[in-house]
Amino acid sequence: MTEFRAFHNTDPPQLLKLWHAAGLGRGAAECLSIDAFEVLIFSQPYFDPNGLIVAVEDGEAVGFVLAGFGPNEEESALDYSIGIICAVIVHPNFRRRGIGRELVLRAEEYLKSKGAMNITAGPSGLLSPYLVGLYGGTRPSGFLLSDPLAAPFFESIGYDATRSIRIYQRDLLGPKPPIKFHLVNLRRKMQLMISDDYQAPNWWWLTRLGRLETLHFELVPKTGEGAVASATVIGLDLYIPKWEERVIGLTDVFVKENERSKGYGQSLLLEIARRLQDELITKLEWHVEESNTVASHVALAVGYYQIDTGIVYQLVSR
Repeated sequence: MTEFRAFHNTDPPQLLKLWHAAGLGRGAAECLSIDAFEVLIFSQPYFDPNGLIVAVEDGEAVGFVLAGFGPNEEESALDYSIGIICAVIVHPNFRRRGIGRELVLRAEEYLKSKGAMNITAGPSGLLSPYLVGLYGGTRPSGFLLSDPLAAPFFESIGYDATRSIRIYQRDLLGPKPPIKFHLVNLRRKMQLMISDDYQAPNWWWLTRLGRLETLHFELVPKTGEGAVASATVIGLDLYIPKWEERVIGLTDVFVKENERSKGYGQSLLLEIARRLQDELITKLEWHVEESNTVASHVALAVGYYQIDTGIVYQLVSR
């Protein structure tokens, strides 16, 4: 008989075994240590043992679900009206017995008991209290299509796909994108500033991305004005055993509103690629909302190609 209970302090070794056994696809870091779970999940200031529900049979963990909440508008605290199911994992030998469905139902009950009015499945963007650095690559972007069981599972238990995120990579060892002369002119007028002392913009950024190695890049006019474009890059060292190469993720890519459509975004991405290529980085990764057609166009224009898709699901009714 399956028992369902809240997280115990003795659970991490078994949860880590479940993570590695689950077959989560290319977007899940593997060969992890318990320390990775400790730093990126259990030591979060808002971690609640009741939000990590474990399925147990004969004293062994056979599955778990991890649920949390999004941030408030100021990104200074949790907003308990926004519930997110971040992970659902069942050992392959115990699937098709209703354990996954029961875990999700119990996670929904937990989220609603805290005040959740809306519940999504698949951490993404700002709505990712957990799994930053562990699932998705650069950042969690829903459940990936390369995670083969996620879509049919959530669709079968009353969730609808509501958002899609395109995951792009660029091979720094492959052919370079064609030279565009208007970008050459921009490059002559700009310089790339790099900082490893980036000041976290808010509490929510610090609790998640602040736990990873980051560098901040700014494209700045040589005439001394403020930055026209910026991005933060994230080290993805936890993925090296899985991907067998060094990949860096780009996030918070931003161009000043009055400077858009002038090529600064493309120029920034090209300059970052040039700089990181010197550091023996083999690939860059960038996640773009499917609705952001401008960013997708920029990615393709500077040599990125789509390798995966993330899907966010919404609970329709229960």
